[in-house]
Parts: sequence; structure tokens; C-alpha cells
Amino acid sequence: MTPKTSPPSDAGAELAPVAGAEGQRKVVLVAADGARAEVYLHGAQVTSWVPAGDTSDRLFLSARSRYKPGAAIRGGVPVCFPQFATQGPLPSHGFARVSTWDLTRGERRDSGTAHAVLRLTDSDATRAVWPHAFVAQLSIKVNGRELEIGLIVENSGSTLFEFTGALHTYLRVADIRQTVVRGLRNARYRDKVLGTDGVIETASELRIDRELDRVYYTAPDALEVHEPGRTTAIRATGFPETVVWNPGERGGAALEDLEPGGYARMVCVEAAVARAPAALSAGESWSGTQKLTAR
Repeated sequence: MTPKTSPPSDAGAELAPVAGAEGQRKVVLVAADGARAEVYLHGAQVTSWVPAGDTSDRLFLSARSRYKPGAAIRGGVPVCFPQFATQGPLPSHGFARVSTWDLTRGERRDSGTAHAVLRLTDSDATRAVWPHAFVAQLSIKVNGRELEIGLIVENSGSTLFEFTGALHTYLRVADIRQTVVRGLRNARYRDKVLGTDGVIETASELRIDRELDRVYYTAPDALEVHEPGRTTAIRATGFPETVVWNPGERGGAALEDLEPGGYARMVCVEAAVARAPAALSAGESWSGTQKLTAR
């Protein structure tokens, strides 16, 4: 169905994509209370979230982000599918974040919530690198102080497939040196930088004072990213793992699409399927959600 061009301020009206960076199309979601989010069709990537009553963005987006075909946007919430990181034969984090998704729904509901749904299906290009039939659907809801992102993956083929993935959420912070992640104590993790596995987190507040890349296997569903003056609460369902990542000063400088000093203004807390693949038989589906609450 072709989206109508009714303005986003009309409850129940459908939202049409508008021009974004470098000619890419995006959907601007504005809730009745002023909460706002932006999502690009390129990668189904949420690139902005401003809660109701706020003037600053809660998501980090690099000033050097690339929006060209085949390039991943650095920041926001990339969708990693059907592969997390380099855990398989595909390019890092799979093809979903560099594919063009279809907008199947974009509206502001009578409740005031702004909602968009994007869809990606297998194609000749995806089957050339990953020979499976699938339907992936991303739902984005924004209202009040909350942003909710849900991913559904369906096996639309006739044979079983496995996948890993994540919602690779970049949170904006004022200074990583004054930021802590709460709620990870007693969780077991793999530290990809140090090359250790099965370590138990002992800190009640995880401070990020170096390059950090950890997959927490037993993290609770509810976490907090706290910095002076504000907190972002994170609740995940369906995703079995949590990833915490910051490239550090040296690693950040090596990323061409990350602005100088950008590492100090971001932390990734990701809802992930990373330790073991999820398996879907023909006709089966999987779903996971990450909800962010600004406090």
C-alpha cells in the first residue's frame, strides 16, 4: 500500500518517507506529546530519539556517518542480521543494516503513539550470500519518554536456518568517563578484547575506562546507563544476551566513520543473540524487543 502524504500531526494518518541525508529516505515519527524518532529505510535504522520534554538526542550518531548504498550508518540502532559481528562467513553484522527495507506502516495512533513498521525479505542479493527465505520485520514505537524497537524474524522457506543478531544501540552520553552501566553484577561474560570467557562481573557499576567489548550471557532483562543528571533504562525481551561496547580512544581513531573524540560520547548496550544461534524451522518465527526509557 502506498503511504499517503497526510501530515504526521494528524492522528491515524499514515506517514510518508521524506528526504534524509545523502538522498536516503527516512520516516519522521512525532508522537502527540512531542516525542520524536527518525528511522531510515536504509538498514531500517533508527538514527534519532528525542523523548517528550527533552531537546537533546538520546542516541549517538556520528557526524561522519555514511548513508551510501552498501555502507552502514555509524550510530543510532543498527539491525544486525542474520549474523552478529564476525561470527560466521558473512560481512560483519550481516546484510540487514546495509539493505533497503520497505515501509509497511507509518502512523500516529489515536493513543498518541507514533509507530512505524519496516520489512525486509530475501532477494537474489541476500540468497547469494545466505541461501534462505525469510521475512524480517522491525517495529518502532515512540511516545512519552519511551522508545520501543521490536524485531521479528520468520522462516518463510522450507528448510531450517540459524541466525545471530542484535539491536546495536548507540546511546549518547556527555562523557564516557562519567558514565556507568548498572545491573550487570554477577552476570557471566566473554571479554572479546582480553580474550577471556566465563568471567563473572563483580562491579555493581561498570565503568568504561578502556576499549570494551563484552557479551554478557546471564545479564538481567533490565539495565541502566547512568551519567550525571540523567539515566536511560533498558529492558530487553526475547534476546538472550547483552553486549556492551566502546571502541576506546585508539579503536575510535581507527574508525573512519567515527568523528574525532566520538568514542567518549557514546556507549553501545545491545540486545543480542550472540552466544548461540537461534534456529527456525520452516514457518517458525522469533521475536525480540528492546525498550529504552529516558529518566
